[in-house]
Amino acid sequence: MGAGESGPGTCQRRRYRRVVLKLSGEALMGSAGYGIDPAVVQRLAAEIARVAADGVQIAIVVGGGNIWRGLAASSRGMDRATADYMGMLATVINALALQDALEHQSVQTRVQTAVEMHQIAEPYIRRRAIRHMEKGRVVILAGGTGNPYFTTDTAAALRAVEIGAEVILMGKNNVDGVYDDDPNINPNATRYDVISHQEALERHLRVMDQSALALCRENDLPVIVFDLNRPGNIERAALGHEVGTLVC
Repeated sequence: MGAGESGPGTCQRRRYRRVVLKLSGEALMGSAGYGIDPAVVQRLAAEIARVAADGVQIAIVVGGGNIWRGLAASSRGMDRATADYMGMLATVINALALQDALEHQSVQTRVQTAVEMHQIAEPYIRRRAIRHMEKGRVVILAGGTGNPYFTTDTAAALRAVEIGAEVILMGKNNVDGVYDDDPNINPNATRYDVISHQEALERHLRVMDQSALALCRENDLPVIVFDLNRPGNIERAALGHEVGTLVC
């Protein structure tokens, strides 16, 4: 299947009942070079609140790259496991900021962490997460997988499979889909409307990390890659409108 082509009949957008929204940490810092921009978090929370009001069950996996990047630290000599654990803590900071913003939107929210910290969040328990969503609560899943050497992309894929999500909404920072080449380098790069997991893996396209994408392929879990910075895109993706690239 080439760039821009439509996918097979089994690969169609639709309104989803349960989704995992993957937010990069970088998306939370806005135009700042570091940390959390409250205005950006409030805007995202307002969009998520509208999706929840539409009756979509939502779990959110949040990254921590706006605060700490474990891989970058390990490349400068830090022990990789230590650096990754620090990154997990960064995702918890982001999760708490997002929870606060959602609750200001009157959305009941629960934070669950893969690394237990009872004073501030629930431990991740699969059945409890599902029950929260069934009751209309938004669940924010922090701490990645709880293991070093795994990215939050892999955490999003793993949790989506575990909780029976129908799609991963992969919000990117100023990237509106999957391209056949880097559009920042090649102005003639073509964006895919639909592409298979297998082709994305074979072409090493920047959908998510390779292990996460392989897990999605093995479990027939579609991924929608879209620009998080365009207002309304989260809702459009969740409700099955044409936005970004569908990987399926």
